[in-house]
Amino acid sequence: MAEASRASHPRLGEITPSSKPHPPVVGKVTHHSIELYWDLEKKVKRQGPQEQWFRFSIEEEDPKMHTYGIIYTGYATKHVVEGLDPRTLYRFRLKVTSPSGEHEYSPVVSVSTTREPISSEHLHRAVNVNDEDLLLRILQGGNVKVDVPNKFGFTALMVAAQRGYIRLVKILVSNGADVNLQNGSGKDSLMLACYAGHLDVVKYLRRHGASWDTRDLGGCTALHWAADGGHCNVIEWMIKDGCEVDTTDAGSGWTPLMRVSAVSGNQKVASLLIDAGADVNMKDKDGKTPLMVAVLNNHEELVQLLLDRGADASVKNEFGKGVLEMARVFDRKNVVSLLEEMKKKQMPKKSSVR
Repeated sequence: MAEASRASHPRLGEITPSSKPHPPVVGKVTHHSIELYWDLEKKVKRQGPQEQWFRFSIEEEDPKMHTYGIIYTGYATKHVVEGLDPRTLYRFRLKVTSPSGEHEYSPVVSVSTTREPISSEHLHRAVNVNDEDLLLRILQGGNVKVDVPNKFGFTALMVAAQRGYIRLVKILVSNGADVNLQNGSGKDSLMLACYAGHLDVVKYLRRHGASWDTRDLGGCTALHWAADGGHCNVIEWMIKDGCEVDTTDAGSGWTPLMRVSAVSGNQKVASLLIDAGADVNMKDKDGKTPLMVAVLNNHEELVQLLLDRGADASVKNEFGKGVLEMARVFDRKNVVSLLEEMKKKQMPKKSSVR
């Protein structure tokens, strides 16, 4: 009786899909993935514990070639297809293979991935390409915080201010962007706009609460950065707006005029600062004056300007060194000649002996 019972069932090698399988069932769908699963009870005839011998394959259609390629094969009842493109139609079918090698294909299932969710990357991308419409859509969607920084620690407002995108600056500020936020080095949007020379952005940020007194991690203010940038129209407006001209940084104790002496040697910027009251004889933490700094950096024309504007060439630093000695030690030949000529002119003329 037992033998007859066993004989009534097909042998393992003869097990085949009992009917055409149903197409894969679509589960969770995102912008980059599609979940597929299948119900064995409905798709194949199983033989007790031998069900594991049926192999399942998920095949994806190549829309250009209209052919199918296997993206999964095994004995699981679920597969997540990943690495897909957003808002794209995909077509899949299930292949069920018996131990004997016989197989059946399911009908094709079509499913589209979703739209890529709006993220901070989209916000910064909109600013980078100066796309006002896209920026407005993102902000109006309410899914992204306006002050979220990019991978370099810059907010969208900082980037727009640095690049001079005034319309984007206005959009961001009107949508709550904080004009006084600082990045990892302590720079705010005003500093970046001043350095880059975007006067319209500078004026707008000032009207909306940006401060001249904010300092970066090195203790520099917006005027220090404007001096480095060398944009005279910006510096002139900053001074008229009440910006302090002799503020010192936290590192060397340099004023904006000293920064000019050290970095660019820009005479026009130096003249603007001096006209606004910058002290040409102010000393830094090492006792150096703007004239000494200009000499050390071989800014010959700036040295002449500083001398013409009252710089004292007789001042010594904390080591007792004067500008002429510094120029000689560092082989600033043109500056040495200039200082020696000035020294001759300042020497009292000797009276002739009869």
